[in-house]
Parts: sequence; C-alpha cells; structure tokens
Amino acid sequence: MTEKEEKNFIYKLHRKFRKAVELYGLIEENDKILIGLSGGKDSLALIEFLGEKQKIFHPRFSLLAVHVSMTNIPYQSDLTYLKEYAERYGIEFIHVETSFDISTDHRKSPCFLCSWNRRKAIFTVAKEHGCNKIALGHHQDDILQTMLMNLTFQGSFSTMPPLLKMDKFDLSIIRPMALLKENDLVELEKIRQFRKQKKNCPYEKDSNRSEMKDVLKRLEEINPNARHSMWGALTNIQRDYLPKEIVGK
Repeated sequence: MTEKEEKNFIYKLHRKFRKAVELYGLIEENDKILIGLSGGKDSLALIEFLGEKQKIFHPRFSLLAVHVSMTNIPYQSDLTYLKEYAERYGIEFIHVETSFDISTDHRKSPCFLCSWNRRKAIFTVAKEHGCNKIALGHHQDDILQTMLMNLTFQGSFSTMPPLLKMDKFDLSIIRPMALLKENDLVELEKIRQFRKQKKNCPYEKDSNRSEMKDVLKRLEEINPNARHSMWGALTNIQRDYLPKEIVGK
C-alpha cells in the first residue's frame, strides 16, 4: 500500500469501529472501560480504536488496560512494550498474574479453564477499579466462528454479542470490533508493525476454533456473501419455520 492507501484503509477501519459503537450502543457518557489487553493484534488494535475514540468530546469516558499473565503457561509477554503502547494513547496499564490447575475439572478443556480464569481476573480488576464495562478484542470472524461452534458442539443458536449486560456482576462486556474482519486487522498489524508476543501454549491444539475458522473460510468459498448472510441471520430468527420445543422430552 502507498501511504495514502494506508491512511484511507485505517480511516475506513475506524469508521467501521465507530459504526459498531453507535449501532449497538456500546459506549455511554461517564463509562469507565477496562480493556482486556492480551498483546495480540486484536487487543492492540482495540487500544488504538478506543484510545482515538476517547479523544472525541462526546460521549466522555475513561479507559484502563489490563494484561493477565497465566503463570503455568509458557507465554512470554513483553510487558514494557504493552505498557508503553497503552500509555501512548493515554491509557493506564495494569498487569496481574493468575494460574489454573487442569486437575480441578476434567469436564472442561484446558483452553476453557485458561480462558475462564483469565476472565475471572479481568472481572476482579474491573470491580477493584470501578469499571462498569469490559472491552474485549473479538472481531466479526470470532463471533461467527463461535456461532458455528455452538451449533456444532453445544446444540444452541448463540454467539458472543457486541453488548452483553451481566446484571449479576453489575458489568457489561462490549465488543466494539464486531463489524471488523480478521483480515482487516491482519493488514493493520502489518501497517502498525505490532510486536508479537512469544506464545507456546501446550493446549492450543485442543481448541475447536481453528477448525471453525476453516469452516467459515470454506463457506465463503462456496458463497462470497456467506459472511453477510450469517451475520444477518443472527438477528433474523424466523421461529415459525423452526421445530417447536418439545415439553417434557
């Protein structure tokens, strides 16, 4: 890309980001938002998008970023880089450590236990710092892949919504990159030259997400508009054309 093409590309990404924020009502006046900063391209992009959005006068909101280290996983985080990157956008950086014991629950996969404990740590930090929202770096591919996983393995038509209100915790989870494709973020990563974290997770191969990624890719090969159709299907549930729930089955 030329410099002009890069600027136009980045402008379009920010515009999509703002559209998602407005469409799903993700940010309100006086929100205090905690960003889950894993160090991957998605969370680094989220720092940029929210950091730039914060500069706009309305709505006024504040940001914090947290990086959770899992001490029993060989994942080497460049904490200095992550801290400097967050502070570049005027965002305070917080680092916490946690771990999980795979022997505590054989019904759940290591990936689930790791994710659950990371999420628990993020919730704790959010409550300690008075945050009312947690922003996660999931993009449209993540949301569609989750839908496919739930259909295939859970027998439910559900996914990760752009806005999830968790009344039990008095918190909301927001996913402001819901309208962005993963390929968009891969391109942004090249332009920004994000520094990669060193990851060597022994459980990563156990995840079904990579298989669903291939399924989504294959569906788009069959129909180039498959992504658009699937996204529309999430809000176009035609219950009259679905089997009725069997009571007392």
